[in-house]
Amino acid sequence: MCGRVSRSKVFTAFPNTDIVVIRENTEGLYTGQEMYVDPDKRAAIVVACNTRAAMDRVCRYSFTYARKHGRKKVTCVHKANILKIFSGIFLEAFREVAADYPEVKAEEKIIDAACMELVRKPHSYDVLVTTNLFGDIVSDLTAGLVGGLGLAPGANYGDNVSVFEAIHGSAPDIAGKGIANPVSLVLAGAMMMDYIGEPEAAQRINNAVRAVLREGKYLTPDLVAGSSHGTADITKAIIDQLG
Repeated sequence: MCGRVSRSKVFTAFPNTDIVVIRENTEGLYTGQEMYVDPDKRAAIVVACNTRAAMDRVCRYSFTYARKHGRKKVTCVHKANILKIFSGIFLEAFREVAADYPEVKAEEKIIDAACMELVRKPHSYDVLVTTNLFGDIVSDLTAGLVGGLGLAPGANYGDNVSVFEAIHGSAPDIAGKGIANPVSLVLAGAMMMDYIGEPEAAQRINNAVRAVLREGKYLTPDLVAGSSHGTADITKAIIDQLG
């Protein structure tokens, strides 16, 4: 998920960008079925899998999310023009599910065209739904539109269990230095509060983060080059805003 960072001291070429990326997170090319096909290991193949059940599930979640949150459009990001079966099964699911949500506009975009348009006119997008590999790439791209990975929260929603996290990795190169940006995790916590039925608490957290970003006094080095403030500084500033 990539949210809005407006009127803040964080540099972004596209103020007021507000995009949600919904990614199928169990299938596709990330199922781990890789192998070499020759003894010299000079050729390799990967077996990818998309099931109709998973494609239906992620598409339905996207439209349900759009309906619940007042979103106007869901864009299917695919490559069915080339991967006619593997990506086609996803596009077919999207079209069938979209018919059940007539109040939400359904749009289809090929992945390469979508990426180009995202960096030219991101405001034309609202909710994006896509498969595993494309979602991994597009979620980082959209995070860059609003200031970087340190600002982008994420969640993995299952039928019975959900996990909330930053969309980026663990950044071992800065471990222990006290400069990591905690905002993505704080906002993921806000998403968790909303999920468990505490929307007012979630809104308080979101408001506190936005106030700190607007002030721009305690931003970490990933947001302001050369900043002397670190993880503890911006965390304290957010806590102070919460009162």
